[in-house]
Amino acid sequence: MRLGAGAGFIGPDAADRIKTLEKAGIDVFWVPELYSFDCVSQMGYLAAITERAQIGSSIMPFYSRTPTLIAMTAAGLDAVSGGRCILGLGASGPQVIEGWHGVPYDRPVQRVREIVDVCRQVWRRDRVVHDGTSYTIPLPEDQGTGLGKPLKLINHPVRELIPIYVASLGPRNVEMTAELCEGWLPIFYWPEKATDVWNEPLEAGKAKRDAALGPLEVVAGGAVAIGDDVEHLRERSRPNLALYIGGMGARDRNFYNDLARRYGFEAEAKTIQDLYLDGKREEAAAEVPKELIDGISLIGPEGWVKERVQAFKESGVTILNVNPMGPEPERTIEKIRSWVA
Repeated sequence: MRLGAGAGFIGPDAADRIKTLEKAGIDVFWVPELYSFDCVSQMGYLAAITERAQIGSSIMPFYSRTPTLIAMTAAGLDAVSGGRCILGLGASGPQVIEGWHGVPYDRPVQRVREIVDVCRQVWRRDRVVHDGTSYTIPLPEDQGTGLGKPLKLINHPVRELIPIYVASLGPRNVEMTAELCEGWLPIFYWPEKATDVWNEPLEAGKAKRDAALGPLEVVAGGAVAIGDDVEHLRERSRPNLALYIGGMGARDRNFYNDLARRYGFEAEAKTIQDLYLDGKREEAAAEVPKELIDGISLIGPEGWVKERVQAFKESGVTILNVNPMGPEPERTIEKIRSWVA
């Protein structure tokens, strides 16, 4: 099992922090993109200040980019990092895609399937030809000037198979991820309940998987704090969980709320959403079940956290994301590194 960590948003003081975490044992840094700074510029910065850790987008929203631009970007990041890029893709959600980017949120599963095909053509330096439901490359003559023709990437990529990880939660999307991609990025992953929620689509996808892709990497984890006096740190998880379960989406279309319900918190998920959408954010956070926080995080006495690490490993997680809370994060990472070595 390898260790990953969120890089956060890169600021002037990032270099020392990132170098310290890499030295402590972080193997993969993940860079987010919401309606915020883009992930690509920050990944390029990370490539310059790190030596061995992989650098992944978690996630790069694909609606805001063409498939060939996604492929070009990944190839460029792979080049400047010396072959350390992970292309982490995700759909984001309709509020961000339509509200921020101004493009329709449609056919997310089919779009990823087509993007994977185009990316791998680009990285092989094929002349790209793709006739899909969502994307047609080159553009047909009757939709433009008629001058488009198949092209191939000018540069020679460092690798012709850059790993693609997908953030997926729904059954169809998870099945597609297990079939076509190198890795899976589930959010709010609860090891003991993961099989009940995702085993069927994972197994269906793996049954169709090309053996050349190797085993599916599973990336999951959460906030980490080790000690007998860290209970207060667990409470910091509540506002973020309330935001996702209650506010990341419309009342009838919230993927994270759906996940909480699939974990067995039907009533709690409804209450959190009702409160959050009514503007009662503190009340919503207070309703987040402690059992859920404990299930998806690694916060508590050393023996408890060590058991949680083992639970993630036994459930199939291959890259454990550890986001330390509190002082001396490097010591927390070093300790977990010693457990999984």
